[in-house]
Amino acid sequence: MAMSSPSDLKIRVVHTNAMTRLALVSWALLVVVLAAAPYWGDRQTMRLLTEVFSYIALASLWNLLAGFAGVVSIGQQAFVGLGGYTLYIIALWLGVNPLIGLPVAGLIGGLVAAPVLLLLLRLRGAYFTIGTWVVAEVLAQVFQQLPIVGGGSGLSLPAALVKSIASSRDGREFLIYWIFLALAVFVIGAIVVLLRSRYGLALTAIRDNETAAQSNGIDVNRTRMVVFVVAGIATAMVGAMIFLQKLNITPFSAFNMGNWTVNVIFITVIGGIGRVEGPLVGTVIYFLLREYLSDLASTYLIILGLVAILIMLRARSGLWGYFADRFGWQLFPLSRRLQYLDPVGPAAVGAAAARPAGD
Repeated sequence: MAMSSPSDLKIRVVHTNAMTRLALVSWALLVVVLAAAPYWGDRQTMRLLTEVFSYIALASLWNLLAGFAGVVSIGQQAFVGLGGYTLYIIALWLGVNPLIGLPVAGLIGGLVAAPVLLLLLRLRGAYFTIGTWVVAEVLAQVFQQLPIVGGGSGLSLPAALVKSIASSRDGREFLIYWIFLALAVFVIGAIVVLLRSRYGLALTAIRDNETAAQSNGIDVNRTRMVVFVVAGIATAMVGAMIFLQKLNITPFSAFNMGNWTVNVIFITVIGGIGRVEGPLVGTVIYFLLREYLSDLASTYLIILGLVAILIMLRARSGLWGYFADRFGWQLFPLSRRLQYLDPVGPAAVGAAAARPAGD
């Protein structure tokens, strides 16, 4: 009986299973429900959800950097502030609809990210991490000293420019809400697509063992550059929307490390660093803790710290990572499995390899 040789077998890479397919349908339904929030939720609910979407996006981007590319940055507030100021400058100096500044903010974020990373790649480990913070502080001081952008007092959007977004207050709030939702969905979708590409394989190799990845021909610095620029673009756009909603911006609020980096790191760590689902879980936990414990003043911050320490000690891969490792859960199609299309399957490979050369 003729046996198939290994080269005759047809194999394809499969990313999904029954659980991920069900999860994708559930995600789609959830997005539809959230998109309809202006029609079933009040103004306070929409404000809360826009904040949730912004933190999901920021935490997912930081997770992409630290959890996959091994780029531990504590200076992402630089891009949040840069994006916010870019939107205000475009709107005020040109007298145009502030939303026109949104893509420009992303462009500026990407243009700044590239040379910043080229400079910081000369540093390693803790020095790199501190370097990202220094860059953010330098930007904060620059904007603090520039009278042309309001100095320490910052900038505000006049009523005429605010009304150019939409004629009614409801129209403006609906539009801003939908843009926040679209940014969060876009960020998560882009990360999933990136991780499923060849860059995703490279990032996985870098995360597991940077030296081994380099020895296998992966350009570590180039891969990190791609990820850092993508994160810079998206973070700046999220920052632009955050301060568009606030209607004013100051150097202190724009480049605030606590709001835009510390909280983001907390969310990622408790949810699960190196997992796409981690920032989603972490954001939900963070907002639940904030909503129910924020009245405790400084005690609230102590509780947050204790929660983070406890999770890091008992579940080092975060809450989602702990349960995913234990039960094999996965909500996004990122795993790679080989599926044999030949009906005889992998048994044919062993049989073909075991045949004597003269047969």
